[in-house]
Amino acid sequence: MKAMVLFSGGVDSTTCLALAVKEHGAENVTALSIGYGQKHSREIQAAQKLADYYKVEWKQLDLSLIFADSDCSLLTGSDRDIPKETYAQQLSETDGKPVSTYVPFRNGLFLASAASMALSLGCELIYYGPHADDAAGSAYPDCSEKFNSAINTAIYIGSGKQLRIEAPFVSKTKKEIVKLGLELGVPYELTWSCYEGGDKPCGVCGTCRDRQEAFLANGINDPLMK
Repeated sequence: MKAMVLFSGGVDSTTCLALAVKEHGAENVTALSIGYGQKHSREIQAAQKLADYYKVEWKQLDLSLIFADSDCSLLTGSDRDIPKETYAQQLSETDGKPVSTYVPFRNGLFLASAASMALSLGCELIYYGPHADDAAGSAYPDCSEKFNSAINTAIYIGSGKQLRIEAPFVSKTKKEIVKLGLELGVPYELTWSCYEGGDKPCGVCGTCRDRQEAFLANGINDPLMK
């Protein structure tokens, strides 16, 4: 069975990639990294290194024009600062709306685009890495179990029942993802999660905080924060 992995080069998608390679073999896995107008290219650079590490086919897709009018703080078209608070703190100020680092309907667009490519490549599965921590409080509503179920049904039906979504972490926490990744030997020192593009992670943006907490909960320090 051939599989495509939506691959950002971060903790969640790299653990997904490791799982797909284990289950299907590197020769049957394609990693797809998508540019969406991010303010830095560190995650794409990490994705390329990791694709080489796992010896999988690596493809890139540029969807940045679709987000050109977005004011999401992660994107080059926005002059908003990337928040330095936890997601819980950010949500306390959004009145139930997604956080400012939510890229509009990103997972829906990414999965639809990946579906077209996956079908052309003869893949039967698309892996991606949403998890319960990101979905909590609707910080990222396109990471929720409800969204995943709906998009999986749409892609399965729309592909003539040829293609399914595999979201192995959708009900799990980042702590559980890191635990599995450590068991799989994921080289987390090659990954990149920070919303900033410096030489080292900033350590204070929402994703840096979540990442560090997940490693500490497994009894180790984030290898990028040493």
